Amino acid sequence: MNAGHFIERLEQIARSANASSLSRGLKGLEKESLRITTDGRIAQSPHPKSLGSALTHPHITTDYSEALLELITPPEAESRSTLDFLDAIHRFVHQRLASNEIALATSMPCGFEHDDDIPIARYGTSNIGRMKYVYRMGLAYRYGRAMQAIAGLHFNYSLPEGLWPILQEAWEDTRPLRSFQSDTYFSLIRNLQRYGWLLLYLFGASPAVCKAFLACRGEVPPEFVELSPNTYCLPYATSLRMSDIGYKNQTQSNLYISCNNLEEYVASLCHAVETPHPPYQAIGVKVGNEYRQLNANILQIENEYYSSVRPKQIAERGEKPTIALKRRGVRYVEVRALDLNPYEPLGIDLEQIHFLEAFLLYCLLQDSPPLSREENQTIQANLLATAQRGRDPALTLSRNGDTIALRQWAESISKEMEPLCQLLDASLPTNRYQTALAQQQARIEDANLTPSARILSELRANEESFAAFALRRSTQHAAHFRDSPLQGERLLQFEHLSRQSMQEQYRVEAEDRMNFDDFLEHYFSQTCQDTT
Repeated sequence: MNAGHFIERLEQIARSANASSLSRGLKGLEKESLRITTDGRIAQSPHPKSLGSALTHPHITTDYSEALLELITPPEAESRSTLDFLDAIHRFVHQRLASNEIALATSMPCGFEHDDDIPIARYGTSNIGRMKYVYRMGLAYRYGRAMQAIAGLHFNYSLPEGLWPILQEAWEDTRPLRSFQSDTYFSLIRNLQRYGWLLLYLFGASPAVCKAFLACRGEVPPEFVELSPNTYCLPYATSLRMSDIGYKNQTQSNLYISCNNLEEYVASLCHAVETPHPPYQAIGVKVGNEYRQLNANILQIENEYYSSVRPKQIAERGEKPTIALKRRGVRYVEVRALDLNPYEPLGIDLEQIHFLEAFLLYCLLQDSPPLSREENQTIQANLLATAQRGRDPALTLSRNGDTIALRQWAESISKEMEPLCQLLDASLPTNRYQTALAQQQARIEDANLTPSARILSELRANEESFAAFALRRSTQHAAHFRDSPLQGERLLQFEHLSRQSMQEQYRVEAEDRMNFDDFLEHYFSQTCQDTT
């Protein structure tokens, strides 16, 4: 990487009239949390109607399971506003949950013994609602339900609009602005893949799992250590959620989706969505009158591709994500490699958001050459090594064909981020970005400060199981939200959204005129060539 280019781009931004907008990129969060009972079991109750419709609510929905809440904030320029909105959603949810239900504070799930204990999410009788259910049924047949019950936190980010002309001049790029924007976002994505192991080290918070989870995924791997009854860990793990017992599977491990540009990304993803896969053909698609999966292709739909970061464009109703990208380019990026922090009621704090924003800008402003298949394999090996052994002082990663100690590489990145954080803070009343960076630099210096190390230390000190730890933290967070329920205008706002979403679901169901078979055929008739 050419450090000189990075500094030149920073200096050009600093000289521009829009330098103060550098920290005004839009930030959003999507937080998943498993609903559990107060005795630690996965909830079997339906998604509460008092929360609104999971199909149409803009901020409160479900992910894979009927019990897996997904809470979504709107994009905000101010990180504090993003966090405040997420806090408001949590308070409203906890006001509406049954008194014996709370949200699980950890990413790795507990509270079940068998896959069938995990209820698949349902979205009503509309065609789109049925499609979402069948897709999840397909995931169950392909990967099992336990993997889908893992929770995470997604960070959505888009660059301030006023900076695009400055960057285009700095890059000396004369193409249409939309093409430049998409290519620049893909540059960010490639570097985020190269350096993404750092996020697992700093924020990984899933070093231990319940025995039942491993049992649902197969046998307990021999390298795992029994930490306490029904609890297994890897001693130096940071994020087992991002390891080969988490969001990993053999089919996708051999799948190559190019991130070198928008055209290659869409083409390779469409190929996976449109190519039959014999093991999935053996499952069957529609058996009798029941659908087992949407199709028998490598991926049923684009969302089945489990990447740590995605380019995103808002899809119109009935429009495939790849078609939306090809028609209108990349609008923002979605970082998907973040565990829930069980020490924070919201699963994330303000300092982490500030660091993530600075880190994404660092990835965007660095040189980002195309990724080869070989480098992509190296990236995956670095991520897996960090997920499983990130706090091992002896761990080395691969960089440009050489080996380098994780700590040495992390120190180098954090040092290079210092002038960027100084520029971000230049027009602000506080040094929020430099403070956030310093907090992470302390974790690089001392791995015992990382969430993963704190969790294992607490489990050992209390001689408690992971399930007991998770339930204790979840109970504390639930009390935090219920002790200060939502009031006033914000409460009225969420009550209105809940009622409105239910009405919208009923409208969608009433307006369906096509049978489900024809609906699927029409949806999948969209191809990569459809750009008009």
